[in-house]
Amino acid sequence: MKVGMIVGEATPLSWDRWRHVVGLAERLGFTSLFRSDHYYNGYQKDAIDVYLSFVAAAMESTTLRFGPLVSPVTFREPVNVGRMAQQLDALSSGRFVMGLGVGWFEAEHRTYGLGYPPLGERYDRLAEAIELMKVLWYDTPGSYQGRYYRLDGTDSRPHPPAGRPPILIGGAGPQRTLATVARYADEWNATYHKPDEYAANVTRLEEHCARIGRDPSTIRRSMLLFTTAGPDEALRELVARRAIDMFAYGSGMQPSDLNEDGGRPRVFTGSKEELIDRCGRFAELGLEEIVFEHFCHERDDVPEWLAAEVVPELAGL
Repeated sequence: MKVGMIVGEATPLSWDRWRHVVGLAERLGFTSLFRSDHYYNGYQKDAIDVYLSFVAAAMESTTLRFGPLVSPVTFREPVNVGRMAQQLDALSSGRFVMGLGVGWFEAEHRTYGLGYPPLGERYDRLAEAIELMKVLWYDTPGSYQGRYYRLDGTDSRPHPPAGRPPILIGGAGPQRTLATVARYADEWNATYHKPDEYAANVTRLEEHCARIGRDPSTIRRSMLLFTTAGPDEALRELVARRAIDMFAYGSGMQPSDLNEDGGRPRVFTGSKEELIDRCGRFAELGLEEIVFEHFCHERDDVPEWLAAEVVPELAGL
């Protein structure tokens, strides 16, 4: 099993610190380094632009896969996202991953004056956005006429090779999300499930694939995992408080309240041994990569601990 990291909004992020994290992730041998794409989450903090940060990731690493996990279709016109993706694909020699989703945090849309259509419309927009990007990337001239988005005679260069950038779709909804994954995605990144829930959704994905005649093995499977596992109790508590700040700010939730049984956030709170066992169960279900949230990205303790204590145990799964 491969192991990646994601940097979210748990801690203020500067350019210097981002460059440090990019170097750290590559030095420690992580497969991927993602960023969540939010204007804020929890409460507003110092941050750097997601897509500008990917330019730095492309230029300051040589092996890492990187990209948004994920970009809401509500934030930007898909033609603009698609053109940035082309450039990042070229700059990184194919390491950029185009992660997309329908969005979920209504408050940030309201704060920044962005539209937040009903869920059904957001799914429709996501499908159109992917179709438009593929026309933009591969067709000359490119024309697309959808309900929400359109192109008329594009020749957007540099055109990437077929299959690049890969489309990652994030989420776990058994109907619209997994149907969209089956039709469009090169990779499905599931938000954290327990193994029995994940197994059920794998079956649902296979059913969606069967309906359209797609081989489900052509879809890479990864999972975003929130966990408080770490090298000592003090750091575990700090990570837990950062998770609460990011997902449940102002709720009065305490570290002891975190669990994996529902609500937000769903956090795995077991020991190192339990974490390795849990990842093993996911591997048996076909999961190929675990992406750990790096909650305390002002310090290196947790990635170094993961690289030394967890990654070697997962490598053979």
